[in-house]
Amino acid sequence: MPNIKSAEKRRRQSYKRRSQNLYRLKRIRTAEKAFNSAMEQGDQESAREWLTACFSRLDKAAKTNAIAKKKASRKKSRLSTKFNEVSG
Repeated sequence: MPNIKSAEKRRRQSYKRRSQNLYRLKRIRTAEKAFNSAMEQGDQESAREWLTACFSRLDKAAKTNAIAKKKASRKKSRLSTKFNEVSG
């Protein structure tokens, strides 16, 4: 346990940020899994909705530095390539 007031505050802040980042990452994983299952079932409309949800969640996570911007871009590129292979 920290003895200094500023160290206690930093601990509280880092715990809060960590929980927020984990929440954002969990939402991304959930959307990716739903997108992949929709793609496997051949449901284009559902896959398109989950693709936009993935894009939105990845952008929000990158904006708040939960993940790196280039990682978000790379994931978006791979998801859209997967979608276009089947639909296009």
